[in-house]
Amino acid sequence: MTEPNPSSKVRVTISRSDPGAETTFLVERIEPMMVLDLLLAIQREHDPSIGFRYSCRVAMCGTCTLRMDGRAILACQTPLEPGRNEVRLDPLAGLPVVRDLVVDMKPFFEEWARVRPYLEPLEGLDEPAHLKPDSPERQIIDPSLDCITCGACYSSCGLADHRRDFLGPAALNRAMVLIADSRDAAGPERLEAVTAGDGVDRCHYIYGCTAVCPKGLDPAAAIRRLRRWRLEGRPR
Repeated sequence: MTEPNPSSKVRVTISRSDPGAETTFLVERIEPMMVLDLLLAIQREHDPSIGFRYSCRVAMCGTCTLRMDGRAILACQTPLEPGRNEVRLDPLAGLPVVRDLVVDMKPFFEEWARVRPYLEPLEGLDEPAHLKPDSPERQIIDPSLDCITCGACYSSCGLADHRRDFLGPAALNRAMVLIADSRDAAGPERLEAVTAGDGVDRCHYIYGCTAVCPKGLDPAAAIRRLRRWRLEGRPR
């Protein structure tokens, strides 16, 4: 249950695409309060024209990703810490702004599509073909499996922002998951694609991707593994 906290208000500064639009709002604090609650309160009580995205509210769809004080977050799962009375909200970096906090995710998903992010089953694969929970490949796959394509890692990667020909951490993490899967027929071609000039060698290991992933994934570790596989061969 949320309750008003009349002794505290939060000053929210929001990046707006319309130069004439209001950018700073005082919002009545409730406890608990997520960043998404701040935005909904502004839209309801101050400015209905403010642009932002959200859908599931349970950190599964990835649509509410934005930057709070420069750090990429999911607005629906990021709480406003007790005692904090001022925040700044900006759209994701490295992606075209559509309006206010809404960005065009097309560049992100173009890179995602380049690694063919779906299982391509081996011919004659038995149905159902499940990986044993304790298998070595499952130990590699499971920690990297829960990407929700929110774009937080892409936004936090200086290389993805600087040049558009870098596949980016999310796409490379997904490629690693599929290459590790013994049921996938496209592993060799996928490994060749991600170790080309716009792939793993472009990573400078800034670790911004790993630091901001809302699902606790480690794309930097996935990229290191892909580099090793390039030298040692695809794991089998």
